[in-house]
Amino acid sequence: MTRNFLHACATSLPPDSAVAVRYPGAHLADAFSIVLPHGTSHDVERLARAALGDPPAWLRVLLAIRDAAMAPFGVKTTAQLRGSPAAKQADVIDFFHIRSRSERELVLGENDRHLDFEASVLLRPAAAAGGHAELVATTVVHCHNGLGRVYLAVIAPFHRRVVRSALQRAARRGWPAAVI
Repeated sequence: MTRNFLHACATSLPPDSAVAVRYPGAHLADAFSIVLPHGTSHDVERLARAALGDPPAWLRVLLAIRDAAMAPFGVKTTAQLRGSPAAKQADVIDFFHIRSRSERELVLGENDRHLDFEASVLLRPAAAAGGHAELVATTVVHCHNGLGRVYLAVIAPFHRRVVRSALQRAARRGWPAAVI
């Protein structure tokens, strides 16, 4: 079987993720995975930074539109998230605050007045059949009010494209290599 290391695809929500306890009642819960070639680092933070740390120009434009549209409603902008006192004292990847880390998983997230979201980047070890590790990006969103539900309905199609694209872009650029 030929492996496509450049293609991310929708996958089932990982039951072994730290965010699995948040799946029940979520307004959005999805996961995308990509197979990692041999020789790729198994440092989940390095992998997460490769996928999320340097968004492309088109995504920056979408985020600027999102910020301009949502700021009048009191929703935190990406600039506010990046410049917040919490961000200055906490670990972040772009504007995502790192909430927890383990050897196999990094959990990022943010709570706001309209919704709470958590994202997990989980490293699954090489499967017996395929012999390749897999990286799974999971997102869980809980809305607080009507604004959150409308916001989520608008951004959900973009979200799916963004996550898949982030994984594929990191693969095209080259995942960080394992340290020998």
